[in-house]
Amino acid sequence: MVERLVPDELWELFQRVVPEAPSRRQGGGRRRHGDREVLAAIVFVATSGCTWQQVPAASFGPSGATAHRRFTEWTKARVWARLHRLVLDELGSRGELDWSRCAIDSVNMRALKRGSLTGPNPVDRGKYGSKIHLITERTGLPLSIGISGANTHDSQALIPLVKGIPPIRSRRGPRRRRPRKLHADKGYDYNHLRRWLSSRGIRHRIARRGIESSTHLGRHRWTIERTMSWLAGCRRLHRRYERRADHFLAFTSIACTLICYRRLAK
Repeated sequence: MVERLVPDELWELFQRVVPEAPSRRQGGGRRRHGDREVLAAIVFVATSGCTWQQVPAASFGPSGATAHRRFTEWTKARVWARLHRLVLDELGSRGELDWSRCAIDSVNMRALKRGSLTGPNPVDRGKYGSKIHLITERTGLPLSIGISGANTHDSQALIPLVKGIPPIRSRRGPRRRRPRKLHADKGYDYNHLRRWLSSRGIRHRIARRGIESSTHLGRHRWTIERTMSWLAGCRRLHRRYERRADHFLAFTSIACTLICYRRLAK
């Protein structure tokens, strides 16, 4: 199961971003579980949606408590964001990223334990929840992600998300981090956002409130809707179970990394 959840190519990439294991000053104690086995347990939690206590130690080796402890360490070290960027670099170097059109959107989910970066959802009877904000390239691969409270307006996430696109390798030429064109729905219909995108050399196609329907953008924006369904394949994201925002963002990064890695493995 370890090799199935963490294939060799993904494991090689992970080894480039994972910090070295701390050395012990004295001998003795329990043997430290291998990083690959722990990573497989974390991916199992992310994809199956089970709790840490339900991790089958007989299949992986480390217990759920060990996997959670290592998950916390790696989250603090920003391992998941670095891994996502590394997979994007590999895709970019192979010419698998299409920068001609990008799309931005968000998805709401209920926060069962509340916590940081949550808020009353105006479209879910005021139930507390969070939003995942996402920018994808033309074929639907996630380039930049962020989270916020469910009561945060979509428009507030556009500038941070665009700025959050990392410089990604290209098959030829320098690294890229700006799309040629950005598609968005009416939630981003503000003149200051249009001016900001234009100042950065990014063409925009944003639906205008009261003038046109967001459905006219469907032939270009359906890819990000499909990416949202891909995120739902990571069952840990069906609801927000984490009180800590960095843990919730870590699971979102893991899901985006797996989406990108599937394209890389083809």
